[in-house]
Amino acid sequence: MANHPRDRFDDLPKNLARVGAHRAPPPRGRGWIGLAWSILAIGVLIFAGLYGLSKFVGIDVGLPIFDAAPTPTATPTPTPTATPILDPAAIDPARKIRVAVLNGTPKVELQNAVGDALATAGWVIDSRALASQTNVEKTTVYYSDPANEDVARGLVVSLAAGMIKLVSADTFPGTPATVVIGLDYPGAARVG
Repeated sequence: MANHPRDRFDDLPKNLARVGAHRAPPPRGRGWIGLAWSILAIGVLIFAGLYGLSKFVGIDVGLPIFDAAPTPTATPTPTPTATPILDPAAIDPARKIRVAVLNGTPKVELQNAVGDALATAGWVIDSRALASQTNVEKTTVYYSDPANEDVARGLVVSLAAGMIKLVSADTFPGTPATVVIGLDYPGAARVG
C-alpha cells in the first residue's frame, strides 16, 4: 500500500463525531415518508381525474360525490282545453265557421267523401281540394283563431281521427278551419 505524506486534512479535531456527511447512515423511517407522499399524490391525481371525467367530459363514474344535485323539474300546469262542439248547428252564425277539406293522401276523391260526411254531420264545407302533398301521415285540423279550438276539436270527433293544430292566419287564409286528411284516416290508401 502506498504511503502518502500527511497534510492538514488528515488531522481532525477530537470533538468531531463522524467523518464526512455523505457517509452518515440514513435516519430511520425515511423510506416510509416517501411512500406516504407517493400514495397521497396518486390519490389526489385519481380524484382529480375522476372529477374531470364527470364534470367536463360528462362520463358517469358511478360515485355519488361527483353527481350533481338533481335539478327540480317544474310541474307542468295542465292546459285548459275547449269542449268540442259536437253539434255544428249550435255554433253561433256570427262566428262564420266554414271548413276546407284537403286530401293529403294518394286516394282519389277522398276529399269529396270526407267533405260529404262532414256536410251530412252539419258542418258548413267551404271547399274541397287536393293538398300540396299526397303523403301526409296524420290527419290534422288546422285553425288560426284560438277561439275556434272548440270547432277544431268537434271536427276531430266527427272525423273519428286526427289531431288539432293552431297556426297563423296566413297559413290557410279564408277559412277558420282546414282539415288535411292524412294516411291515418280510415279508408285512406297507403301506396308503396
